[in-house]
Amino acid sequence: MESTSQAVENMLHDDSEKKGVVTNVAAYLDTQHHHDSEATPVYLHGLRFWLITVSLAIALFVTNMEITFVNTSLVAITKDLGNADNIGWVVSSYLLGYVGVLVIFAKLSDILGSKTMISASIFLFVVFSGACGAAQTFSQLTVLRAFEGIGGPGPFAVTTVMMSDMVPPEKLAKFVAGLSSVFAISLLVGPIIGGVFSSQSTWRWVFLINIPIATPAGTVASAQSKTQNRQRVDFAGATLLLLATLSLTSSFEEAGSRFSWASAYVITLIVISGALWIILILWERSITHYAPLMEPVLPWRFFGNRAMVSLMLNALFLGGPWFVGIFQLPQKFQILHGATGTMAGMKTMPFTFASALGTGVSEILAKKGPVVYVVIVLGVLQTIGFALLATLPYSASVPARTYGYQIIAGFGCGINSSTLLLLVPFVVNPRDKAVGMAIVSQLRTMGGAIVLSIVTSVFNSYCTPLLSQHMSHYGLTRDLIYSPRVVATLSDADQASVKAILAAGFNRQMIVLSVFAAAQIPSSLLLWRKEQIRV
Repeated sequence: MESTSQAVENMLHDDSEKKGVVTNVAAYLDTQHHHDSEATPVYLHGLRFWLITVSLAIALFVTNMEITFVNTSLVAITKDLGNADNIGWVVSSYLLGYVGVLVIFAKLSDILGSKTMISASIFLFVVFSGACGAAQTFSQLTVLRAFEGIGGPGPFAVTTVMMSDMVPPEKLAKFVAGLSSVFAISLLVGPIIGGVFSSQSTWRWVFLINIPIATPAGTVASAQSKTQNRQRVDFAGATLLLLATLSLTSSFEEAGSRFSWASAYVITLIVISGALWIILILWERSITHYAPLMEPVLPWRFFGNRAMVSLMLNALFLGGPWFVGIFQLPQKFQILHGATGTMAGMKTMPFTFASALGTGVSEILAKKGPVVYVVIVLGVLQTIGFALLATLPYSASVPARTYGYQIIAGFGCGINSSTLLLLVPFVVNPRDKAVGMAIVSQLRTMGGAIVLSIVTSVFNSYCTPLLSQHMSHYGLTRDLIYSPRVVATLSDADQASVKAILAAGFNRQMIVLSVFAAAQIPSSLLLWRKEQIRV
């Protein structure tokens, strides 16, 4: 196990590698072999440091706020564009676009420079945000959201590349925690602001407002990045990862709504996804061993690192409970309790605020002792929180205990999200630090997209057959049966029946999230060592 001092040396080496200087000769010889001078790294400071930090924080805030911005507007979008069965695609398409290019952006930042890549990222994000605001059909919105998502990961990817140039190793933990807090706060305010727009104006402002906020961040000043060979970017691996995730997500999104689980469509997509995952693993193993100049999307050496495997699995399992919790809770408050978009965002605040608070205190907890204890305990906390949320019966008003359960689940999600990123520099080689942090973030987002498709399928598979009798009796479509205003026109007995079915469907989703939260516990045990990892 690397001690803290060894980890600091490794981070110093990574900084020196980017600047062409050496601070740790032994580590340097492991990757470069030919250098015989030592120098002290020079970090950004003063006005330039704050300009870059604030610009990155704004860009990171607005691009990640977009993940939850639409959550409290989904009911309004469904009312305007229809297609309630597939409303999850409005969120999933953004996450999939995000997942597909995160590592690519990180590597292109090395090649083309961080200033160029963050400007390109913000340009894509702003253009397609405007296009989403002008969408006239559900299909248009879904496709445009995917392209908007392609611009989303740029700020995070660039930050992971620039981090070592900006702060010394002893301040890295605080810097990571600060950026994680920005991420969490964006998820906190997203549902509230989105709810205000959808309630007081139109859902289209949820996308259009990004233009004046994000555009100034695209002018961020950046340190000159070291130009590297374009062959280092694993475009094939990134494409395989995107297609494997997309086919798996598509199969779950459609199962139980448009197609049955036994349909050729669903089975074919699952088989294709399985084949693509196998090809991806073989490809990553091949280029890791036989193409040393290329930086793989999932470096095979990570799979031989037990601690890194733990972080990757934890990120994958964490993404579902965190992102889907933020996505589903506002919908539940709107559909079951008739809350406006604004009120739905407010009622979700215990979860999102606890998440933001958790990221803020993660650095403090991580330094108190072995980090493995923190990760395990917070995995247990998530499991308990989501399991309790799955026990709530339908009632006309929101039970007060709902907010307490949200706090338990959200606090666990927030701390573990930041802690996983914080641990990466302590468990990988210096050259893998940036790509390791990008992969952890990428797997977290990918987990959110996959689990969102799973819970959507679970909800549709349970609710659709039970609601069919009410739909046929009143001549309602699936889109209308999810509308609080339409349900309010039913008889009292039918209203109670419909809402009880929907409540049970939402509870089944919480059970799925509890299972994924629980999966973090055994995967966290892979961090266990005789000499525990300390930050």
